[in-house]
Amino acid sequence: MLTTDQCYQAVAGRDRRFDGMFFTAVRSTGIFCRPSCPARTPLRKNVDFYQTAAAASDAGFRACKRCRPDASPNSPEWDTRADITARAMRLIQDGLVDRAGISGLASALGYSSRQLGRVLQSELGVGPLAIARTERVRTARTLVESTPLSMSEIAFAAGFSSIRQFNDTFRAVYSSSPRDLRDGRSEPRRGQDIVVRLAYRPPLDHVHLFRYLGLRAIAGVEDVSDDHYTRSLRLAHGAAVVTLVPGSGDFIECRLRLADTRDLGSAVARARRILDLDADPTAVAATMAAAGLSELVDRYPGIRSPGTGDPVELAIRTVLGQQISVTAAQTHLNRLVTAYGQPLPEDLRVGTVDRVFPTAAAIAEVPDEHWSLPGRRIETLRALSAGLADGSINLGPGCDREEVNDSLLALPGIGPWSLGYIRMRALGDPDVLLGSDLGVKKALESLTSSEPTSTSWLHRVDRCRPWRSYVTHLLWAHHSQTQSRTQIHDQNRRRQ
Repeated sequence: MLTTDQCYQAVAGRDRRFDGMFFTAVRSTGIFCRPSCPARTPLRKNVDFYQTAAAASDAGFRACKRCRPDASPNSPEWDTRADITARAMRLIQDGLVDRAGISGLASALGYSSRQLGRVLQSELGVGPLAIARTERVRTARTLVESTPLSMSEIAFAAGFSSIRQFNDTFRAVYSSSPRDLRDGRSEPRRGQDIVVRLAYRPPLDHVHLFRYLGLRAIAGVEDVSDDHYTRSLRLAHGAAVVTLVPGSGDFIECRLRLADTRDLGSAVARARRILDLDADPTAVAATMAAAGLSELVDRYPGIRSPGTGDPVELAIRTVLGQQISVTAAQTHLNRLVTAYGQPLPEDLRVGTVDRVFPTAAAIAEVPDEHWSLPGRRIETLRALSAGLADGSINLGPGCDREEVNDSLLALPGIGPWSLGYIRMRALGDPDVLLGSDLGVKKALESLTSSEPTSTSWLHRVDRCRPWRSYVTHLLWAHHSQTQSRTQIHDQNRRRQ
Protein backbone atom coordinates (compact mmCIF):
# COMPACT_ATOMS: atom_id res chain seq x y z
CA MET A 1 0.00 0.00 0.00
CA LEU A 2 1.25 3.48 -0.83
CA THR A 3 1.76 6.02 1.95
CA THR A 4 -1.05 8.51 2.55
CA ASP A 5 1.15 11.32 1.23
CA GLN A 6 1.80 9.41 -2.00
CA CYS A 7 -1.92 8.71 -2.35
CA TYR A 8 -2.82 12.36 -1.90
CA GLN A 9 -0.17 13.44 -4.43
CA ALA A 10 -1.73 11.05 -6.96
CA VAL A 11 -5.19 12.50 -6.24
CA ALA A 12 -3.96 16.09 -6.52
CA GLY A 13 -2.37 15.23 -9.87
CA ARG A 14 -5.43 13.24 -11.03
CA ASP A 15 -2.97 10.48 -11.91
CA ARG A 16 -4.91 7.73 -13.69
CA ARG A 17 -1.98 5.32 -13.31
CA PHE A 18 -3.16 4.75 -9.74
CA ASP A 19 -6.81 4.01 -10.60
CA GLY A 20 -7.75 0.73 -8.92
CA MET A 21 -4.69 0.71 -6.67
CA PHE A 22 -6.50 2.68 -3.98
CA PHE A 23 -9.74 4.63 -3.51
CA THR A 24 -10.24 8.11 -2.08
CA ALA A 25 -13.12 8.55 0.37
CA VAL A 26 -14.20 12.15 1.02
CA ARG A 27 -15.73 12.54 4.48
CA SER A 28 -17.37 15.89 3.70
CA THR A 29 -19.41 14.46 0.78
CA GLY A 30 -19.74 10.79 1.76
CA ILE A 31 -18.53 9.54 -1.62
CA PHE A 32 -15.45 7.63 -2.76
CA CYS A 33 -13.60 8.15 -6.03
CA ARG A 34 -10.76 6.88 -8.16
CA PRO A 35 -7.52 8.96 -7.97
CA SER A 36 -8.10 10.48 -11.42
CA CYS A 37 -11.59 11.81 -10.63
CA PRO A 38 -12.04 15.16 -12.48
CA ALA A 39 -13.92 16.73 -9.55
CA ARG A 40 -12.24 19.41 -7.43
CA THR A 41 -9.42 18.00 -5.32
CA PRO A 42 -10.70 17.54 -1.74
CA LEU A 43 -8.82 18.97 1.23
CA ARG A 44 -6.27 16.59 2.69
CA LYS A 45 -7.94 16.68 6.10
CA ASN A 46 -11.23 15.46 4.60
CA VAL A 47 -10.01 12.27 2.90
CA ASP A 48 -9.33 8.67 3.83
CA PHE A 49 -7.73 6.09 1.57
CA TYR A 50 -8.88 2.50 1.10
CA GLN A 51 -7.18 -0.38 -0.69
CA THR A 52 -10.44 -1.73 -2.12
CA ALA A 53 -13.79 -0.33 -3.22
CA ALA A 54 -15.40 -2.84 -0.88
CA ALA A 55 -13.65 -1.32 2.14
CA ALA A 56 -14.76 2.19 1.17
CA SER A 57 -18.33 1.02 0.63
CA ASP A 58 -18.34 -0.95 3.88
CA ALA A 59 -17.26 2.23 5.69
CA GLY A 60 -20.44 3.92 4.44
CA PHE A 61 -19.17 5.82 1.40
CA ARG A 62 -21.05 5.82 -1.93
CA ALA A 63 -19.44 5.44 -5.36
CA CYS A 64 -18.91 8.70 -7.25
CA LYS A 65 -21.28 8.95 -10.22
CA ARG A 66 -18.82 11.07 -12.14
CA CYS A 67 -15.66 8.92 -12.12
CA ARG A 68 -17.23 5.45 -11.57
CA PRO A 69 -14.57 4.00 -9.23
CA ASP A 70 -16.23 0.59 -9.50
CA ALA A 71 -15.16 0.50 -13.17
CA SER A 72 -11.44 0.99 -12.39
CA PRO A 73 -8.89 -1.64 -13.38
CA ASN A 74 -8.23 -4.14 -10.60
CA SER A 75 -5.11 -3.71 -8.50
CA PRO A 76 -2.07 -5.38 -10.11
CA GLU A 77 -1.21 -6.69 -6.64
CA TRP A 78 -3.76 -9.48 -6.94
CA ASP A 79 -1.89 -10.85 -9.98
CA THR A 80 1.62 -10.21 -8.70
CA ARG A 81 1.25 -11.64 -5.22
CA ALA A 82 0.83 -15.33 -4.39
CA ASP A 83 -0.29 -15.03 -0.75
CA ILE A 84 -3.68 -15.90 0.74
CA THR A 85 -5.10 -12.39 0.31
CA ALA A 86 -4.26 -12.27 -3.41
CA ARG A 87 -5.53 -15.82 -4.00
CA ALA A 88 -8.77 -14.96 -2.19
CA MET A 89 -9.24 -11.81 -4.28
CA ARG A 90 -8.75 -13.75 -7.53
CA LEU A 91 -11.30 -16.38 -6.46
CA ILE A 92 -13.85 -13.75 -5.37
CA GLN A 93 -13.47 -11.95 -8.70
CA ASP A 94 -14.02 -15.30 -10.43
CA GLY A 95 -17.36 -15.68 -8.61
CA LEU A 96 -16.54 -18.53 -6.21
CA VAL A 97 -18.39 -16.94 -3.28
CA ASP A 98 -21.59 -16.79 -5.34
CA ARG A 99 -21.22 -20.47 -6.24
CA ALA A 100 -19.92 -21.93 -2.98
CA GLY A 101 -20.29 -19.28 -0.27
CA ILE A 102 -17.66 -18.01 2.16
CA SER A 103 -17.10 -21.52 3.49
CA GLY A 104 -16.36 -22.74 -0.04
CA LEU A 105 -13.90 -19.89 -0.56
CA ALA A 106 -12.13 -20.63 2.72
CA SER A 107 -12.01 -24.36 1.97
CA ALA A 108 -10.46 -23.72 -1.45
CA LEU A 109 -7.67 -21.82 0.32
CA GLY A 110 -7.19 -24.35 3.13
CA TYR A 111 -8.51 -22.00 5.82
CA SER A 112 -11.56 -21.87 8.06
CA SER A 113 -14.08 -19.11 7.35
CA ARG A 114 -13.08 -17.36 10.57
CA GLN A 115 -9.35 -17.52 9.80
CA LEU A 116 -9.85 -16.16 6.30
CA GLY A 117 -12.05 -13.36 7.59
CA ARG A 118 -9.34 -12.31 10.06
CA VAL A 119 -6.66 -12.31 7.35
CA LEU A 120 -8.65 -10.13 4.94
CA GLN A 121 -9.94 -7.83 7.69
CA SER A 122 -6.41 -7.30 8.96
CA GLU A 123 -4.92 -6.46 5.56
CA LEU A 124 -7.80 -4.89 3.63
CA GLY A 125 -10.00 -3.59 6.42
CA VAL A 126 -12.95 -5.61 5.15
CA GLY A 127 -14.07 -9.25 5.11
CA PRO A 128 -14.69 -11.57 2.14
CA LEU A 129 -18.47 -11.12 2.22
CA ALA A 130 -18.23 -7.35 1.72
CA ILE A 131 -15.73 -7.82 -1.12
CA ALA A 132 -18.05 -10.33 -2.79
CA ARG A 133 -20.95 -7.91 -2.33
CA THR A 134 -19.03 -5.22 -4.23
CA GLU A 135 -18.37 -7.67 -7.08
CA ARG A 136 -22.08 -8.62 -7.14
CA VAL A 137 -23.30 -5.05 -7.34
CA ARG A 138 -20.80 -4.28 -10.10
CA THR A 139 -22.13 -7.28 -12.06
CA ALA A 140 -25.69 -6.16 -11.38
CA ARG A 141 -25.00 -2.65 -12.68
CA THR A 142 -23.63 -4.12 -15.92
CA LEU A 143 -26.78 -6.21 -16.36
CA VAL A 144 -29.02 -3.24 -15.60
CA GLU A 145 -27.25 -1.12 -18.21
CA SER A 146 -26.68 -3.78 -20.89
CA THR A 147 -29.63 -6.20 -20.83
CA PRO A 148 -33.44 -6.11 -20.83
CA LEU A 149 -33.59 -8.60 -17.94
CA SER A 150 -36.10 -7.88 -15.18
CA MET A 151 -34.75 -6.62 -11.87
CA SER A 152 -35.53 -9.94 -10.18
CA GLU A 153 -33.64 -11.83 -12.91
CA ILE A 154 -30.68 -9.48 -12.50
CA ALA A 155 -30.68 -9.81 -8.71
CA PHE A 156 -30.36 -13.58 -8.76
CA ALA A 157 -28.01 -13.65 -11.76
CA ALA A 158 -25.63 -11.30 -9.90
CA GLY A 159 -25.64 -13.55 -6.83
CA PHE A 160 -28.01 -11.73 -4.46
CA SER A 161 -30.20 -13.93 -2.27
CA SER A 162 -33.24 -11.63 -2.39
CA ILE A 163 -34.68 -8.64 -4.25
CA ARG A 164 -34.56 -6.59 -1.06
CA GLN A 165 -30.85 -7.32 -0.56
CA PHE A 166 -30.23 -6.37 -4.20
CA ASN A 167 -32.07 -3.04 -3.94
CA ASP A 168 -30.57 -2.12 -0.56
CA THR A 169 -27.02 -2.87 -1.70
CA PHE A 170 -27.48 -0.99 -4.96
CA ARG A 171 -28.73 2.11 -3.15
CA ALA A 172 -25.94 1.91 -0.57
CA VAL A 173 -23.23 1.78 -3.23
CA TYR A 174 -24.68 4.01 -5.96
CA SER A 175 -27.16 6.17 -4.00
CA SER A 176 -29.90 5.33 -6.52
CA SER A 177 -32.15 2.38 -7.25
CA PRO A 178 -31.41 0.01 -10.14
CA ARG A 179 -34.66 1.03 -11.78
CA ASP A 180 -33.70 4.72 -11.64
CA LEU A 181 -30.40 3.88 -13.32
CA ARG A 182 -32.14 2.05 -16.15
CA ASP A 183 -34.80 4.76 -16.56
CA GLY A 184 -32.04 7.20 -17.42
CA ARG A 185 -30.90 5.05 -20.35
CA SER A 186 -32.40 3.70 -23.55
CA GLU A 187 -33.98 0.27 -23.16
CA PRO A 188 -31.50 -2.48 -24.10
CA ARG A 189 -32.61 -4.64 -27.05
CA ARG A 190 -33.57 -8.23 -26.29
CA GLY A 191 -31.05 -10.70 -27.64
CA GLN A 192 -28.31 -8.08 -27.62
CA ASP A 193 -24.82 -9.11 -26.50
CA ILE A 194 -23.81 -7.88 -23.07
CA VAL A 195 -21.26 -5.11 -23.62
CA VAL A 196 -18.81 -4.10 -20.88
CA ARG A 197 -15.99 -1.56 -20.97
CA LEU A 198 -12.83 -3.04 -19.48
CA ALA A 199 -10.56 -0.26 -18.21
CA TYR A 200 -6.79 -0.61 -18.22
CA ARG A 201 -3.73 1.44 -17.33
CA PRO A 202 -2.16 2.83 -20.52
CA PRO A 203 -0.18 2.26 -22.59
CA LEU A 204 -1.40 -1.05 -24.05
CA ASP A 205 0.34 -2.63 -27.03
CA HIS A 206 -2.75 -4.36 -28.40
CA VAL A 207 -1.13 -4.83 -31.82
CA HIS A 208 1.55 -7.16 -30.44
CA LEU A 209 -0.96 -8.70 -28.02
CA PHE A 210 -3.44 -9.67 -30.76
CA ARG A 211 -0.62 -10.79 -33.06
CA TYR A 212 0.75 -13.08 -30.35
CA LEU A 213 -2.68 -14.59 -29.68
CA GLY A 214 -3.45 -14.82 -33.39
CA LEU A 215 -0.38 -16.93 -34.13
CA ARG A 216 -1.60 -19.41 -31.52
CA ALA A 217 -5.35 -19.31 -32.24
CA ILE A 218 -7.17 -22.66 -32.25
CA ALA A 219 -9.63 -23.09 -35.13
CA GLY A 220 -13.22 -23.21 -33.88
CA VAL A 221 -12.26 -21.99 -30.39
CA GLU A 222 -10.59 -18.66 -31.23
CA ASP A 223 -10.78 -16.07 -34.00
CA VAL A 224 -8.25 -13.23 -34.08
CA SER A 225 -7.54 -10.28 -36.35
CA ASP A 226 -5.70 -6.98 -35.94
CA ASP A 227 -8.80 -5.40 -34.37
CA HIS A 228 -10.50 -8.15 -32.36
CA TYR A 229 -10.02 -11.32 -30.33
CA THR A 230 -12.93 -13.77 -30.01
CA ARG A 231 -12.94 -17.05 -28.11
CA SER A 232 -15.24 -19.52 -26.39
CA LEU A 233 -15.17 -20.08 -22.63
CA ARG A 234 -16.22 -22.96 -20.40
CA LEU A 235 -17.77 -21.44 -17.27
CA ALA A 236 -19.46 -22.77 -14.14
CA HIS A 237 -23.02 -22.63 -15.50
CA GLY A 238 -22.42 -23.14 -19.23
CA ALA A 239 -20.51 -21.92 -22.25
CA ALA A 240 -19.87 -18.34 -23.36
CA VAL A 241 -18.20 -16.45 -26.18
CA VAL A 242 -16.24 -13.26 -25.57
CA THR A 243 -15.10 -10.72 -28.18
CA LEU A 244 -12.51 -8.13 -27.18
CA VAL A 245 -12.08 -4.97 -29.28
CA PRO A 246 -9.79 -1.98 -28.57
CA GLY A 247 -11.88 1.08 -27.68
CA SER A 248 -11.25 4.72 -28.54
CA GLY A 249 -10.16 5.49 -24.96
CA ASP A 250 -8.29 3.57 -22.29
CA PHE A 251 -10.63 0.61 -22.39
CA ILE A 252 -11.31 -2.63 -24.23
CA GLU A 253 -14.86 -3.23 -25.40
CA CYS A 254 -15.93 -6.67 -24.18
CA ARG A 255 -18.92 -8.27 -25.93
CA LEU A 256 -20.31 -11.35 -24.22
CA ARG A 257 -22.75 -14.07 -25.19
CA LEU A 258 -23.56 -16.15 -22.13
CA ALA A 259 -25.52 -19.36 -21.77
CA ASP A 260 -26.24 -18.23 -18.18
CA THR A 261 -25.98 -14.64 -16.94
CA ARG A 262 -24.77 -15.88 -13.54
CA ASP A 263 -21.40 -16.34 -15.25
CA LEU A 264 -20.99 -12.66 -16.17
CA GLY A 265 -18.53 -11.80 -13.39
CA SER A 266 -16.42 -14.87 -14.09
CA ALA A 267 -16.42 -14.17 -17.84
CA VAL A 268 -15.25 -10.59 -17.29
CA ALA A 269 -12.48 -11.79 -14.96
CA ARG A 270 -11.32 -14.26 -17.63
CA ALA A 271 -11.36 -11.54 -20.30
CA ARG A 272 -9.22 -9.28 -18.13
CA ARG A 273 -6.72 -12.09 -17.54
CA ILE A 274 -6.47 -12.95 -21.25
CA LEU A 275 -5.25 -9.45 -22.13
CA ASP A 276 -3.48 -8.80 -18.80
CA LEU A 277 -5.57 -5.65 -18.29
CA ASP A 278 -4.77 -5.24 -14.60
CA ALA A 279 -1.04 -4.79 -15.24
CA ASP A 280 0.82 -1.65 -14.21
CA PRO A 281 2.87 -0.88 -17.37
CA THR A 282 4.48 2.18 -15.79
CA ALA A 283 5.98 0.15 -12.95
CA VAL A 284 7.05 -2.60 -15.37
CA ALA A 285 8.72 -0.13 -17.74
CA ALA A 286 10.46 1.74 -14.92
CA THR A 287 11.93 -1.47 -13.51
CA MET A 288 13.15 -2.60 -16.93
CA ALA A 289 14.64 0.80 -17.74
CA ALA A 290 16.49 0.84 -14.43
CA ALA A 291 17.88 -2.59 -15.31
CA GLY A 292 19.33 -1.27 -18.57
CA LEU A 293 16.58 -2.33 -20.98
CA SER A 294 15.23 1.15 -21.75
CA GLU A 295 15.93 0.91 -25.50
CA LEU A 296 13.86 -2.26 -25.76
CA VAL A 297 11.09 -0.85 -23.54
CA ASP A 298 10.84 2.29 -25.68
CA ARG A 299 10.56 0.15 -28.81
CA TYR A 300 7.58 -1.82 -27.45
CA PRO A 301 5.66 0.44 -25.03
CA GLY A 302 2.77 -1.16 -23.16
CA ILE A 303 3.91 -4.77 -23.60
CA ARG A 304 1.64 -7.26 -21.80
CA SER A 305 1.95 -10.85 -20.58
CA PRO A 306 -1.27 -12.43 -21.89
CA GLY A 307 -3.07 -15.08 -19.86
CA THR A 308 -5.64 -17.61 -20.98
CA GLY A 309 -9.38 -18.14 -20.94
CA ASP A 310 -8.92 -21.84 -20.16
CA PRO A 311 -6.03 -23.13 -17.98
CA VAL A 312 -6.67 -26.73 -19.13
CA GLU A 313 -6.29 -25.67 -22.75
CA LEU A 314 -3.09 -23.78 -21.96
CA ALA A 315 -1.55 -26.75 -20.13
CA ILE A 316 -2.36 -29.14 -22.99
CA ARG A 317 -1.04 -26.59 -25.50
CA THR A 318 2.21 -26.38 -23.54
CA VAL A 319 2.87 -30.12 -23.71
CA LEU A 320 1.89 -30.33 -27.37
CA GLY A 321 4.27 -27.46 -28.11
CA GLN A 322 7.33 -29.10 -26.59
CA GLN A 323 10.27 -29.18 -29.03
CA ILE A 324 8.12 -28.37 -32.09
CA SER A 325 7.12 -25.16 -33.87
CA VAL A 326 4.07 -23.08 -32.99
CA THR A 327 2.54 -24.07 -36.36
CA ALA A 328 3.02 -27.78 -35.70
CA ALA A 329 1.47 -27.45 -32.23
CA GLN A 330 -1.52 -25.66 -33.79
CA THR A 331 -2.07 -28.61 -36.13
CA HIS A 332 -2.33 -30.99 -33.16
CA LEU A 333 -4.65 -28.62 -31.26
CA ASN A 334 -6.93 -28.09 -34.25
CA ARG A 335 -7.26 -31.86 -34.76
CA LEU A 336 -8.03 -32.34 -31.06
CA VAL A 337 -10.77 -29.70 -31.07
CA THR A 338 -12.31 -30.98 -34.31
CA ALA A 339 -12.55 -34.50 -32.90
CA TYR A 340 -13.37 -33.87 -29.24
CA GLY A 341 -14.42 -30.22 -28.80
CA GLN A 342 -17.93 -29.52 -27.55
CA PRO A 343 -20.13 -27.77 -30.17
CA LEU A 344 -21.60 -24.45 -29.05
CA PRO A 345 -25.35 -23.80 -29.23
CA GLU A 346 -26.24 -21.86 -32.38
CA ASP A 347 -27.22 -18.72 -30.46
CA LEU A 348 -23.79 -18.48 -28.81
CA ARG A 349 -21.67 -18.84 -31.94
CA VAL A 350 -19.75 -15.84 -33.26
CA GLY A 351 -18.16 -16.05 -36.70
CA THR A 352 -15.96 -19.13 -36.92
CA VAL A 353 -16.03 -19.75 -33.14
CA ASP A 354 -18.38 -22.73 -32.87
CA ARG A 355 -17.03 -25.02 -30.15
CA VAL A 356 -15.42 -25.19 -26.71
CA PHE A 357 -12.07 -26.80 -26.00
CA PRO A 358 -12.52 -30.37 -24.69
CA THR A 359 -12.50 -31.05 -20.95
CA ALA A 360 -9.51 -32.58 -19.22
CA ALA A 361 -11.54 -35.74 -18.61
CA ALA A 362 -12.29 -36.07 -22.33
CA ILE A 363 -8.63 -35.55 -23.25
CA ALA A 364 -7.55 -38.23 -20.77
CA GLU A 365 -9.65 -40.73 -22.75
CA VAL A 366 -8.31 -39.81 -26.21
CA PRO A 367 -6.85 -42.98 -27.78
CA ASP A 368 -3.13 -43.11 -28.46
CA GLU A 369 -3.58 -43.46 -32.22
CA HIS A 370 -5.19 -40.00 -32.42
CA TRP A 371 -2.08 -38.11 -31.39
CA SER A 372 0.65 -39.01 -33.91
CA LEU A 373 3.17 -38.19 -31.18
CA PRO A 374 6.06 -39.98 -29.46
CA GLY A 375 4.93 -42.38 -26.73
CA ARG A 376 6.61 -40.30 -24.03
CA ARG A 377 4.63 -37.21 -25.05
CA ILE A 378 1.36 -39.16 -25.03
CA GLU A 379 2.21 -40.43 -21.54
CA THR A 380 2.71 -36.82 -20.38
CA LEU A 381 -0.58 -35.68 -21.94
CA ARG A 382 -2.48 -38.53 -20.31
CA ALA A 383 -0.98 -37.95 -16.86
CA LEU A 384 -1.52 -34.18 -17.09
CA SER A 385 -5.13 -34.39 -18.26
CA ALA A 386 -5.95 -37.05 -15.64
CA GLY A 387 -4.51 -34.83 -12.89
CA LEU A 388 -6.45 -31.81 -14.13
CA ALA A 389 -9.64 -33.89 -14.32
CA ASP A 390 -9.43 -35.34 -10.79
CA GLY A 391 -8.29 -32.07 -9.19
CA SER A 392 -4.86 -33.26 -8.06
CA ILE A 393 -3.48 -30.54 -10.35
CA ASN A 394 -5.23 -27.21 -9.73
CA LEU A 395 -4.59 -24.35 -12.17
CA GLY A 396 -7.57 -22.25 -11.06
CA PRO A 397 -7.33 -18.56 -10.07
CA GLY A 398 -6.87 -19.34 -6.37
CA CYS A 399 -4.28 -22.09 -6.71
CA ASP A 400 -1.08 -22.19 -4.68
CA ARG A 401 1.75 -21.63 -7.18
CA GLU A 402 4.26 -23.67 -5.19
CA GLU A 403 1.86 -26.61 -5.01
CA VAL A 404 1.43 -26.34 -8.78
CA ASN A 405 5.21 -26.54 -9.15
CA ASP A 406 5.34 -29.76 -7.16
CA SER A 407 2.36 -31.41 -8.88
CA LEU A 408 3.56 -30.58 -12.40
CA LEU A 409 7.21 -31.49 -11.90
CA ALA A 410 6.09 -34.87 -10.54
CA LEU A 411 4.70 -35.70 -14.00
CA PRO A 412 6.81 -37.41 -16.65
CA GLY A 413 7.93 -35.04 -19.40
CA ILE A 414 7.35 -31.73 -17.55
CA GLY A 415 10.55 -29.71 -17.24
CA PRO A 416 11.48 -26.10 -16.42
CA TRP A 417 10.32 -24.64 -19.77
CA SER A 418 6.87 -26.27 -19.60
CA LEU A 419 6.45 -25.36 -15.94
CA GLY A 420 7.48 -21.76 -16.61
CA TYR A 421 5.14 -21.33 -19.57
CA ILE A 422 2.19 -22.72 -17.59
CA ARG A 423 3.00 -20.48 -14.62
CA MET A 424 3.30 -17.43 -16.86
CA ARG A 425 0.12 -17.86 -18.88
CA ALA A 426 -2.23 -20.12 -16.89
CA LEU A 427 -1.39 -18.79 -13.42
CA GLY A 428 -0.59 -15.20 -14.39
CA ASP A 429 2.82 -15.31 -12.69
CA PRO A 430 4.50 -12.01 -13.68
CA ASP A 431 8.03 -13.16 -12.86
CA VAL A 432 8.88 -16.00 -15.28
CA LEU A 433 11.93 -15.81 -17.53
CA LEU A 434 11.98 -18.60 -20.12
CA GLY A 435 15.75 -18.47 -20.45
CA SER A 436 16.00 -21.77 -22.33
CA ASP A 437 13.43 -20.73 -24.95
CA LEU A 438 14.88 -20.56 -28.46
CA GLY A 439 13.12 -17.27 -29.28
CA VAL A 440 14.44 -15.66 -26.10
CA LYS A 441 17.97 -16.86 -26.88
CA LYS A 442 17.79 -15.59 -30.46
CA ALA A 443 16.57 -12.19 -29.27
CA LEU A 444 19.43 -11.89 -26.82
CA GLU A 445 21.90 -12.89 -29.52
CA SER A 446 20.64 -10.07 -31.73
CA LEU A 447 20.91 -7.56 -28.89
CA THR A 448 24.45 -8.32 -27.84
CA SER A 449 27.59 -9.70 -29.39
CA SER A 450 28.30 -11.71 -26.25
CA GLU A 451 26.81 -15.10 -25.44
CA PRO A 452 23.13 -14.98 -24.34
CA THR A 453 24.17 -16.49 -21.02
CA SER A 454 26.68 -13.74 -20.35
CA THR A 455 26.87 -12.41 -16.81
CA SER A 456 25.97 -8.90 -18.00
CA TRP A 457 22.65 -9.88 -19.56
CA LEU A 458 21.70 -12.30 -16.80
CA HIS A 459 22.34 -9.55 -14.28
CA ARG A 460 20.17 -7.08 -16.20
CA VAL A 461 17.31 -9.53 -16.54
CA ASP A 462 17.55 -10.57 -12.89
CA ARG A 463 17.14 -6.92 -11.89
CA CYS A 464 13.73 -6.93 -13.61
CA ARG A 465 12.11 -8.95 -10.81
CA PRO A 466 9.16 -9.28 -10.24
CA TRP A 467 8.37 -8.54 -13.91
CA ARG A 468 10.49 -11.08 -15.82
CA SER A 469 7.44 -12.48 -17.68
CA TYR A 470 7.27 -9.10 -19.39
CA VAL A 471 10.96 -9.39 -20.27
CA THR A 472 10.18 -12.74 -21.91
CA HIS A 473 7.41 -11.18 -24.01
CA LEU A 474 9.59 -8.18 -24.81
CA LEU A 475 12.30 -10.50 -26.13
CA TRP A 476 9.76 -12.54 -28.12
CA ALA A 477 8.42 -9.35 -29.70
CA HIS A 478 11.95 -8.27 -30.59
CA HIS A 479 12.78 -11.69 -32.06
CA SER A 480 9.57 -11.69 -34.12
CA GLN A 481 10.32 -8.25 -35.54
CA THR A 482 13.95 -9.17 -36.25
CA GLN A 483 12.81 -12.32 -38.07
CA SER A 484 10.36 -10.31 -40.18
CA ARG A 485 13.05 -7.82 -41.16
CA THR A 486 15.44 -10.66 -42.06
CA GLN A 487 12.80 -12.36 -44.22
CA ILE A 488 12.05 -9.11 -46.07
CA HIS A 489 15.78 -8.51 -46.59
CA ASP A 490 16.25 -12.05 -47.95
CA GLN A 491 13.27 -11.67 -50.30
CA ASN A 492 14.66 -8.38 -51.63
CA ARG A 493 18.06 -9.97 -52.23
CA ARG A 494 16.47 -12.82 -54.17
CA ARG A 495 14.65 -10.32 -56.39
CA GLN A 496 17.90 -8.52 -57.25
